[in-house]
Amino acid sequence: MLSPKSAETVRATLPAVSGAIGEITTLFYEKLFAAHPELLRDLFNRGNQANGSQRQALAGSIATFARHLLDRPDSRPDAMLARIAHKHASLGVREDQYPIVREHLFAAIAEVLGEAVTDDVVRAWDEVYWLMAHALIAVEKRLFREAGVRDGAVWRPYRVAGRVQETDDVATFLLRPADGAPVPASRPGQYVSIQVQLPDGARQIRQYSLSGQPDGGLQISVKQVAADSPSGAPAGEVSGYLHTHVHGGETLYVSPPFGDVVLSDDGDGPLLLASAGIGCTPMLGMLAHLAATGSRRRIITAHADRSPATHPFRTDLRRLTGKLADATAELWYEEGAGVEEEGAGRETGGMADEVDAVTVRSGLMDLTRLAIPAGTTAYLCGPVPFMKAVRAQLLDCGVPSAAIHYEVFGPDLGL
Repeated sequence: MLSPKSAETVRATLPAVSGAIGEITTLFYEKLFAAHPELLRDLFNRGNQANGSQRQALAGSIATFARHLLDRPDSRPDAMLARIAHKHASLGVREDQYPIVREHLFAAIAEVLGEAVTDDVVRAWDEVYWLMAHALIAVEKRLFREAGVRDGAVWRPYRVAGRVQETDDVATFLLRPADGAPVPASRPGQYVSIQVQLPDGARQIRQYSLSGQPDGGLQISVKQVAADSPSGAPAGEVSGYLHTHVHGGETLYVSPPFGDVVLSDDGDGPLLLASAGIGCTPMLGMLAHLAATGSRRRIITAHADRSPATHPFRTDLRRLTGKLADATAELWYEEGAGVEEEGAGRETGGMADEVDAVTVRSGLMDLTRLAIPAGTTAYLCGPVPFMKAVRAQLLDCGVPSAAIHYEVFGPDLGL
């Protein structure tokens, strides 16, 4: 916990720091990358830096941690810390990089807030920073030990043993360890980091959920991210590279599986797996695990997509749903829901027909139309606006907030 004097100083200065945190973090990254260009080239996601989302995530985590220390001094925001630590571990973040971040962050704070940054203010916020940093370092060291790797030494060569084109913009890659040794254990819902060397020499890293774990290998499914002109977001560098250049036989560097949003093997209560777009990948891994273990739990899989043609793994979804004793799949398509698919429901006259436990509807996902069983645990994955809407629907249906878990692709800006 914070010392009494530091707590008083942080409480007094938190509004000023929070109000300027956007400016502070922008300047922080400028200073950090000027001094250490290799971090932008080989560690940070250049796309997220370009659109500013990584900067918002850093700002939010620091402000949230400081506020938690003030409001609940006898506890820590362990859920937030665990999520950050899993991301850091999968990137190979090292303990010796935390002082580098501290140096440039505090230089930015001093430059933005000027004379308001007294020695007492520096000492107080230094205490906040190192309380958060040491908590993260401790979790990351444990994660490295559990993964069987030295601190930060997460990269292992894998051979691309196969590729399947799921949709026009989604491809599945089957990866096998280049040394022939066993793959590390994983839990349903986890992800791995993939490091590729781009044409300009940068070694960029992206995280992809495991969409399956076939014998002797790992399976990831990657959506090619197109440039977005209205927002100015650039095309995905790594997803574009994988789609264009990786077809089989190549070597990729892969981290062990990490991720704290995982399917628990405890309990036999109902489950809801809700996704949109490529957010179906961790849900597919969870569903495959449930089918492989012969689960008899009540399971509702809900998925939203633009159309049947853009929905990855719709055949796998139907197959896995059919293997389970008490499972149904609920699909929403913005376009083309009236086009009947083999073994799937068909939208007719505004009503949805049920065929083989699969129901197809038109429009946006609306979980309030479903009978959500009491005691349901929900897992969400997809764009943040989608998850905000679905989370609100679940709360309206009586699902408690503590029973709703979510995975974010990219910086976690919070729901």
